Amino acid sequence: VQLQAFGGGLVQAGGSLRLSCVASGRTFSSYHMGWFRQAPGKEREFVALINWSGGSTYYADSVKGRFTISRDNAKNTVYLQMNSLKPEDTAVYYCAAKRSSVYYINFPYDYWGQGTKVTVSS
Repeated sequence: VQLQAFGGGLVQAGGSLRLSCVASGRTFSSYHMGWFRQAPGKEREFVALINWSGGSTYYADSVKGRFTISRDNAKNTVYLQMNSLKPEDTAVYYCAAKRSSVYYINFPYDYWGQGTKVTVSS
């Protein structure tokens, strides 16, 4: 599966952004999906995961209550709605996929898209 993420940009603290990630192929619903991020000088970390059906989600504590992951299997797309953004959310955000044959909270993820940069100004 090939993944392409977009929707990043510059936003003020307290603002919102929605990231999208479009997957190629006809088997999107065979994959769990996730969003990860990497801030300058830091390791990549997971942000949010969603299982193949969209029925289960899992969030990092740092974004819980502010970010929402969702998916539309008919459009081969996974979304990350980011609200109440903070300067510490500044990072390159990546979408990733994992075959649904294993539990979705299971690292590492197997397929990665290019990142989209999010900058939150204070």
